[in-house]
Order: sequence, then structure tokens, then C-alpha cells
Amino acid sequence: MKYFKHKPFFALLVVMLLGSSFAFSQRQISGTVVDIETGEPLIGASVRAVGANAGAITDVEGKYSFQVPEGVTQIEVSYTGFGGLTLDIGAGNVVDVRMAPGIALEETVIIGYGTVKKEDATGSILAVQSKDFNKGALSSPQELIVGKIAGVAVTPNADPGGGATIRIRGGSSLSASNDPLIVIDGVPVGNETVSGARTGLNVINPNDIETFTVLKDASATAIYGSRASNGVILITTKKGSLKRKIGVEYNANVSFGQRIKEVDALNADEFRTLIRDYYDDNHPAQTLLGNANTDWQSQVYQTAFGHDHNLAASGGVGQIPYRVSLGYTDRSGVIKTDEFNRLTGALNLSPGFLNNTLQVNLNAKVMKSKNRFANRGAIGSAIFFDPTQPVYDQNSPYGGYFTYVNAVDGTPNPLASANPLAQLELHDDKSDVTQFITNLQVDYRFWFLPDLRANLNIALDKSDSEGSIFEPATYSRAFVNGGYDKKYTQEKENKVLEFYLNYVKSIGNSKLDLMAGYSWQHFFFDNYSVAKNIAGDKILEAEILNPREYFLVSLFGRVNLSITDRFLLTGTLRRDGSSRFASDNRFGLFPSAAFAWKIVKDRPGSFNSLKLRLGYGETGQQDIGDKDYYPYLARYQKSTESAQYQLGNQYYYTLRPNGYDAKIKWEQTATYNAGLDFGFFDNRLNGSAEVYLRKTSDLLNFIPIPAGTNLTNFIFTNVGDLENKGVELSLNTLPIKRPNFSWEVGGNVTFNKNKITRLTATDDPNYQGVATGDIAGGVGNKIQIHSVGYPANSFLVYEQVYDL
Repeated sequence: MKYFKHKPFFALLVVMLLGSSFAFSQRQISGTVVDIETGEPLIGASVRAVGANAGAITDVEGKYSFQVPEGVTQIEVSYTGFGGLTLDIGAGNVVDVRMAPGIALEETVIIGYGTVKKEDATGSILAVQSKDFNKGALSSPQELIVGKIAGVAVTPNADPGGGATIRIRGGSSLSASNDPLIVIDGVPVGNETVSGARTGLNVINPNDIETFTVLKDASATAIYGSRASNGVILITTKKGSLKRKIGVEYNANVSFGQRIKEVDALNADEFRTLIRDYYDDNHPAQTLLGNANTDWQSQVYQTAFGHDHNLAASGGVGQIPYRVSLGYTDRSGVIKTDEFNRLTGALNLSPGFLNNTLQVNLNAKVMKSKNRFANRGAIGSAIFFDPTQPVYDQNSPYGGYFTYVNAVDGTPNPLASANPLAQLELHDDKSDVTQFITNLQVDYRFWFLPDLRANLNIALDKSDSEGSIFEPATYSRAFVNGGYDKKYTQEKENKVLEFYLNYVKSIGNSKLDLMAGYSWQHFFFDNYSVAKNIAGDKILEAEILNPREYFLVSLFGRVNLSITDRFLLTGTLRRDGSSRFASDNRFGLFPSAAFAWKIVKDRPGSFNSLKLRLGYGETGQQDIGDKDYYPYLARYQKSTESAQYQLGNQYYYTLRPNGYDAKIKWEQTATYNAGLDFGFFDNRLNGSAEVYLRKTSDLLNFIPIPAGTNLTNFIFTNVGDLENKGVELSLNTLPIKRPNFSWEVGGNVTFNKNKITRLTATDDPNYQGVATGDIAGGVGNKIQIHSVGYPANSFLVYEQVYDL
């Protein structure tokens, strides 16, 4: 009875005892993490309890605070670019941490949907930092890495603001795209060129780029599955920092350019001598010679001039790091009338919330460019046009330029070459392009399980362009039709939604990294074009309205396992679906696996490191560009205006069926890769050696087909195999390393062999191959061929015979 009388007292006592027990089982620790050299707070450093799921991320002042479970005696502190620390907590509740720079920032490389230490990478991955970019007056991002990476061939276009052809370990396709997938701040962009633009990458000012990371082998690229057959290039732009309120940077350059040499052509006197020696005095050719001495190559080329400016401000406002930049580029080409004008803007906001467990990254890039494209046909004309003729003829009704005319009526001779300078100055090809890329990336580390994080990425890549090509009726090439006036527009849109979960758990010297996610991407295009004469009463190119779209959806996952920090295993799996294929063949499965062994790790002395890498992976290809967005569908095509059918006095448009292959499916590429990474003499001599074999099967190929087997002469289908095999060597040295001065020398070399191994469904030794490569001049003939046993696009020409 006494117990029940004092029941409230006993209940209160039990609660107090439990509370005391709880208080003794956990305690609150806090502190500040700073840079030991500068004393500045480190924002976003990870502080974790060793052996328990508890921890925190430092705030904008470098402070942290969390509950430490019973039995925990140590905390682990890590921060990108600094050496990790493991500290005893002791009896106190305040643990301040001073961190020293350790692993350099460049030793952490970006991979698909995450990052990894360079020393822990199992695939063929190479990052180039901004400090290592090519220097000079560069206007396109691709120029930054020309010659920097083994196995990556970058061939810049000579146009002002021009793009580049990028090939990673050769091309893996014949009729599909051979361009690598480019991912800009997490946004996978399309390979299709924007109408009227010189390159899709002009939306990024080179001054805004922080790193280029290239994923070369399939064990590294397979996480991107359907679009990674030709490698992946990850571009990361610069961000702000809370270490300062504001910092301002201004970069500018002025450039001049000239042609290095010219084609060795006959001058006027040499040409006259040739004609007089070859023909007798009464031959009509003698009367066609002029009295001028014209160097036509000097007439079409000029000294190119350009200037480039970039203004950037970065820092932090409250808890929000920011970086904003504005760029302006104005360049002319070495060919007259070639002009490029660009205005770019970029914004990055990267705040952290909830003690930095919630990271937000907002990127926006905008570009407005104006272009005038030179008529490249003038280059060839300048080589073979008669040097005895003048540039101008004041009596000529054709713009005042010398023009070959018919003797009967004085109209331009359509078989004769056009005046090279007239080809440039009477051909007005202009465009205006606006492109906008933005994405919002949210990364959340769960409070109840700090090892688990969720990442959501929403992006939009949109462009609008319009252009015109105008040639007056006084231009000899446009005289017959009364001039040429073409108008075109394009709207392009690329929407992206990606979400993934990432779980990372360290167990002693081993670590498990799991990632799984979903990706959705929608591409939409809408083109319009029409060409008429100047009066507008004659259609020269029929009106085209061409809206089209396609979708990509994917599920993907990856596991990285580090065992005792010496043995590394990576496995990925991606399932892709493309709306380009019928439902039976819509989805493809692309796996990869890689293994790495740190045979020698951080050994002092002359031999510091040696790592063996082995990998295998499969990737897919569905990108056949603008040739056909729906190759599996049975469709009808409306006739052009000039191909209407007449019934009585009425003309009717007709519909004709298009060819198609209902069973078209994924092109697949399998890659085998082996590599050795090494370091000597305190890593002042380091590099890598790699060998690879890449085999592509079920090539997406645009091939001729027997008459009567389909509704067209050529069709997209799966036929043929292709292989690339090669060796890559990279070597970097640091001959001089001092506090105030260092000298680094690097080089690389690549050997790649491309060969077609099959082109027909059944062996046919008599099958020569598929003709490709149009001859310049629009004659309709081909000069290259895809043929078994030879590289793709091999030249097939007659042997030239001399001195018969």
C-alpha cells in the first residue's frame, strides 16, 4: 500500500534515473575547423564519430556540433584538399581542429554522378585543371585541352569561334555519332549542332571553366550507358567561396592571325607562258588571257583581328557563395567576311543549409552570338582562278566584279568559275543564336544516417536561332534565278531530370560506396526554312517544317569497394531506353567491371607508386543525328511543290511511303582496358601506360539495299562490326620544384588502329563496301569508302599516272 501511495514519487525517480543514464550515455561536442596555414574556417568539412552513425558538417564559420554516443572516443575530420585527421575526444566537450593541406585538389577527379580520389580510380580517367590549360587567345572550350590527354584527338576548326572535332580513342561508329558525350556541370547536352551556331560549346566562356575530366574506357563511361560509346567529357565551371566577401577578376587579350603559307599556284606570267607554250597562236585560249597580275589568294585572305574580355566577381553573401561573370568576344577570320561576335554570362550559387547537410548548386549560363559565315568555296576558287584577270571590272553589271560571260547575250557563264572575291562579298550568310543552360542540383545528407545522401538534378538546355543567306541577282552564281534569299529558324530544347542515392561507409581501412539512380531526358527540335529568289515569286528550296523529339530514360547503379586501401573493385549497370527504337528493342543493358591493385603505395624514396588497372565494359549507341529520328516507324512523306500530280487543271500533293526497319536496335561497344600508373622520385616523374581493345557490333549503318526489298535505296539498319585497338603513354616530370618557382614538363603519345571487320549479314568477299565522303563541288560522286579490312572512311581513288 505504501508503494502505491508513493507511486508518483517512484515514477519521477525512475524518469530522473533514466534521464541521468541518457545524459551519461551521450554528450554534446562542438568545435571549429580551420586551415592551419591561414586560420580561415573550413566550410563543409565533415566531422564524424569513429565507429558510430553520428556527425556534422561545418557551417560558414567552420563550426560543428553533434551528440556523441557512448563508447566513442575518437572523431574523424575530412575536407577536400586537406589531409584527413583522426583525433581523440578526451574528457572535454570542445574539440577544435586545425587542418593542413594534404591531398591536392587535382588528386580528386569527377566521375559520373560523384567524385573519387585519383589514386582510387579503377577506370581510365584524366582531369585537366585550369592551371594546366593551354594559354593564349582562345575562344572555344575545346582549345583548352588540345594535346593535353593521351587518346583524345582535338582538331580545332579554323573559323573564329569555331568548334572542334573531338575523338576519344578513334570513332566507334560509321553512320551514328562519333562525338563524345559532354556533361556541363552535371547537364548532359546533346550532340546535335544548333542551326547557325559554330559550336554548341560556345555557351561557355573558356575563362569560366575549372576542370575538364575525360572518361575514356567503358568501365568509367558505362554509368552513362547509351551515350558513352565514344567517351565522356565532364566540364566543371568555377564557383564562389565564402572565404572572402568579394573578389574581382578581369582578363583580356588581343590577337592577330595570318595564314602561315599559301598553295603554290602559278602567277600571271607563269600562266601566260604555260598557255602560249601549250597552244598555238591562233588557238582561242590565247584570246582568253587577260592583262592583269592578280594574286587571288591574297584577295580572299586577310589579317584576322580579335579581342576577348572576361569580368568575374566571386565571394560570399551571408551563407551563399556566388560567382558571376560576363564575357565579350569579337573576332574576324583569316578569310574575308568571316566574323564572330559573342556575349556570355554565367552565374553560380552554391549555398549550404542545415549545417551544410543540404547543399544547393544553381548554375545558369547564357550566350548571345552573331555570326557571319564566309563562303568557303572561295578558297578553292582562289587557287585555280585565272591570275591574268582583274578583280574588278567597272563595266561589269555583276556587282562591278570581273565575271566570265556568254558571248551571245553577256549573261554569266554557268560553267565558268566565279570571281573568288565576289563569292565572299556578294554572299551574305548571317545568324543570331541565343543559348541558355541552367540546372539546379540539390544534395542532402540524411540526418539520421550521415553515410546516405540523396541528389536531385533538374536542368534545361534551350537555344533559339535564326539566320539568312542572301545573294543578289548581280552575283553570277545567283543570276539565273534572280538572286537567292533563304530564311531559317530553329528551336532546340533539352530537359533533364536525374535522381540518385549514394551510400558511403568506411570500415577500418576499407570502404563501401553504393550508388543507384534514375535519369530522364527529353530532346525537342523544331526547324523551319525556305529559299526564294529576290522577287519572292520563285521557290528555290521548298518550305520545311520539321518538329521532332525523342526521349531517353535510364536506371543505373554502381558499387565501389576498397579493400585495405590497396584492392579496388568497381561494378556498374545501366538500363537505357530510347524512343528511337520499337518497344521490343527499346531497352539495352550495359554492364561494366574494373579492378585496381595498388602494388606499391606511398613508398618513400625513388620508387613511390605502382597501380595496375583492368577493366571491361559495354556501352550503347542510338544517336543517328538528324538523319532519322524514327527509323522504326512506317511513315509517309508529302511531296514538294514541284512534284505535285496534275488531274485536269488541278494540282495535288501526293504521299509516298518512306523506308524503315522495324527491328532496328542498339549499337553496342565492348571495351577491354589495361593500365599501369606509376610514380618515381617523390612523384616528380609520373605517368601511365594503357592498352585497349574496343569492339563495336550491330553498327547503326546507313547502307544501300537491293531494289524492291524496301521503299528506299538506302536505309538505317544494324549491320557490321568495327574495332579500335591502341596504346597510350603519358609522362609528366617536375625538374624544378621550389617554393616560388616550379617547372613541369609533360607529354603523351597515342597509337590507334581502326578497322572494319564486317559489313554484311553474311560473308561476301566480292562486296566492295559503302561509298561515302562527297567530293567538293556538288558533283554527286564519292571519294571515300567503308570497306572490310580497312579503316572507316578510307579514300578510294584512281592512281595518278605521270609522264606517259
